[in-house]
Amino acid sequence: MQWVRWLHDVGAGDVGDVGGKNASLGEMLRALTSLGVAVPDGFAVTAGGYRAFLAHNGLEARIAAALTGGDDLHAKSETIRTLILRAALPDALVAEVVGAYRHLCGDGGDLHVAVRSSATAEDLPNASFAGQQESYLYVQGEADLLDKVKRCFASLFTPRAINYREDMGFAHEAVALSVGVQRMVRADAAASGVIFTLDPESGHPEIVYVTSAYGLGENVVQGRVDPDAYWVHKPTLAQGHRPVVRRKVGKKELRLAYDPVGHRLVNAQVPEAERAAESLTEDEVLTLARWAVTIEDHYAARRGGASPMDIEWAKDGVTGELFIVQARPETVHSQQQGPTMRLFRLRERGQVLCQGLAIGDRIATGPARVIREPREMKQFRPGEVLVTESTDPDWEPIMKTAAAIVTERGGRTSHAAIVARELGIPAIVGAADACDLLPTGAPVTVVCAEGETGQVQQGALRFEVEEVDASALGRPRTKIFMNVGDPERALGLARLPCDGVGLARMEFVFASWVQVHPLALTRYDQLPHATQRKVDALTAGYQDRTAYLVDRLAQGIGTLAAAFWPRPVLLRFSDFKTNEYAHLLGGEQFEPREENPMLGWRGASRYYHPGYKEGFLLECAAVRRVREAFGLTNLKVMIPFCRTPAEGRRVLDAMREAGLVQGQDGLEVWVMAELPSNVLQAREFAAVFDGFSIGSNDLTQLVLGVDRDSEQVAPLFDERDEAVKRAIATVIREAHAAGRRVGICGQAPSDHPEFAAFLVAQGIDSISLTPDAVLRVTREVLAAEGGGQAAPAARGRREVGARG
Repeated sequence: MQWVRWLHDVGAGDVGDVGGKNASLGEMLRALTSLGVAVPDGFAVTAGGYRAFLAHNGLEARIAAALTGGDDLHAKSETIRTLILRAALPDALVAEVVGAYRHLCGDGGDLHVAVRSSATAEDLPNASFAGQQESYLYVQGEADLLDKVKRCFASLFTPRAINYREDMGFAHEAVALSVGVQRMVRADAAASGVIFTLDPESGHPEIVYVTSAYGLGENVVQGRVDPDAYWVHKPTLAQGHRPVVRRKVGKKELRLAYDPVGHRLVNAQVPEAERAAESLTEDEVLTLARWAVTIEDHYAARRGGASPMDIEWAKDGVTGELFIVQARPETVHSQQQGPTMRLFRLRERGQVLCQGLAIGDRIATGPARVIREPREMKQFRPGEVLVTESTDPDWEPIMKTAAAIVTERGGRTSHAAIVARELGIPAIVGAADACDLLPTGAPVTVVCAEGETGQVQQGALRFEVEEVDASALGRPRTKIFMNVGDPERALGLARLPCDGVGLARMEFVFASWVQVHPLALTRYDQLPHATQRKVDALTAGYQDRTAYLVDRLAQGIGTLAAAFWPRPVLLRFSDFKTNEYAHLLGGEQFEPREENPMLGWRGASRYYHPGYKEGFLLECAAVRRVREAFGLTNLKVMIPFCRTPAEGRRVLDAMREAGLVQGQDGLEVWVMAELPSNVLQAREFAAVFDGFSIGSNDLTQLVLGVDRDSEQVAPLFDERDEAVKRAIATVIREAHAAGRRVGICGQAPSDHPEFAAFLVAQGIDSISLTPDAVLRVTREVLAAEGGGQAAPAARGRREVGARG
């Protein structure tokens, strides 16, 4: 055949003939099917067929004339597409397309097929062209197929496609179109979605990010639904573990399906019970993740370097099979050059007007512009914040001039999210009722630099932008760790130059990811009925209520450990005081009222006590899942507020009862050095634990006898007091004499430059800092170690904006 080729006969070298998408599909069919990756077969109408069609109808000169005549983009587009749609396909091309379709159908009658455009300049590493041309689903019969082939040809000249080529510097006449025809996967009866072989927000390269929603994938791609999302850790997946370190159930409000009566695609509401359920099993997520890594490795080997991928998949609801239907290079993080980072910090705050998923790790200000319909786009002005329900490629001409984007619908793989990343602007997707809450013309600040949740705040607020070149920052002998509590920020923070996490607070995960007191699950029958109903709502979908706590804790802890793998992550078991535990759902039922919770039933004393031990065993179960099921053995644990060595041994016994054995698979158990007894008996504690982490906040309180929360004596609280410094020096000296490592995770070195120099002089092994202090204190430690003044890591800092 001259103008039709079977996909399994084409590959990477055929982009000029069959387009980027079809070449990619053909290459996957040949190279990856033998490795277990399922790709539906089909054929491609080549770019030669497209050019033959133009020549047969004498269209080249007429198209060129239309492109150069006048400034009205829509009028140019309409003229060219009308020319193409009124023209006839050459008889020889018709015969080849019909013959290939009949062969694909076999003896089964007219098959439903997907008809996809694939431009010869498409799916390049630096220009995706995603969504610029048209695709058609559930095409059936010869006449319908031929019509859709011609419509694909015409879609090379939609206004958005013309505009995109001009923006990207591609000559119109140099780009041709191929049309791929594939057997239709019945995802309308199951699910489909998008996979990135890196975290799409932070660019973390060791994550496979899988999204899924019911029905055809267009809803996910266009951001019409909030899909389920799964984060899978690549290195331990390769070791045979099951590291779905995080999962998030999306709303999945709509299901896009084919209506056989009306012969059209219809979006239907998804029942509440199905929305609350996951659209994929864990086995299916892991299968898709393994396939994604296989695809990434294949293209990386062919290109001779890293090749993160953007992949579309579908599940056939009739056969239950999974398929990869498209793969192309990821075009945002893969194009970032060098180690320079831009760090955004808000300098003032305004009223929160709405919030959703943060895209872009940036901050921007501008007047809001609410646009509910495409016909209103002409009202948009450059520098405004675009506020709308959702976007598609037709919106890109105004998106590229926006200061920021806010959409009411969509997830991290929606059109608005992908384009915002490519443009380098912040976006908030899934911001409920944003069009009603943000008045047009009002100055607003879009904040996407403070974790997973993005906020639109009132006013044009001041913020700071710092450019940092991490490669110019040397590495000191003293290990520099980071204090990280929020798992949602971990993947982004892992980019900072540090040696791991010196303090991960379990209580943060409890408060934000679990929200319920452990004993409210183990002693559910003792709860009041009203509280039971709240617990039931929180744990819906789990047959065993305690499984909810273990799962949620493991996800939060696992995300932290995966983000910094293989660097060590030191997790402190829960260190709530009784009054803080009481604030968790159901907590008041099980916590005593204490006059001085700071010195009361907290830390180690709870873990073996009958009043909480069952809760501690659940904490241990979560740690075991992270280390064993996820394979994240870089996770180490730490015991807070341990008053005596004997108490430490009792905690180790309780851990052993839960299956956590010190030393097994490299498990280290550290102790917080935050009590005078930890200082005075450092060698005895060293016989029990593997290391010490100095908690300078509590140690200062207890050495000086100062309640830092008391207004009257708070001015006396000072970690630099000579008594506190002597206590710290003693711990370091005694621990080293016993062969144990010592770090510090308190606030002092983050706040006081001279304190870091003191710690270095004492020979401390590691310093754990708040994220915003890592770069500054690293420079100070380098200088204190005698390495001279480190090369400046900050290229520049500037403050932006003023209150509007």
